[in-house]
Amino acid sequence: MKNLNQLMKQAQQMQSRMAEVQKELAEAEFTGQAGGGMVSVTLSGAMELRRVRIDPEALADGDAELLEDLVTAAFRAAQDAAQKAGAEKMGPLAGGMGLPGF
Repeated sequence: MKNLNQLMKQAQQMQSRMAEVQKELAEAEFTGQAGGGMVSVTLSGAMELRRVRIDPEALADGDAELLEDLVTAAFRAAQDAAQKAGAEKMGPLAGGMGLPGF
């Protein structure tokens, strides 16, 4: 019975730590850039769009399709950065629980 109580206590501590890390990640910001920095997109760790910055030079030639591609690429780069940070922070916690796929 003592082992079960200890296991439950460890599970509660792990759950608490995971909630803290999730909150940290949700509040963090991740920026992706494209076109040599002409376009940047900033997301929260919860994948909420915070900012889009477009250098006026990116508008100079009037190529809307190119600008759309740059915004998409910057968004994906920010998404990748947020997901990588999440995996780095959450992976060791989930791995300590012996859960497959984390």
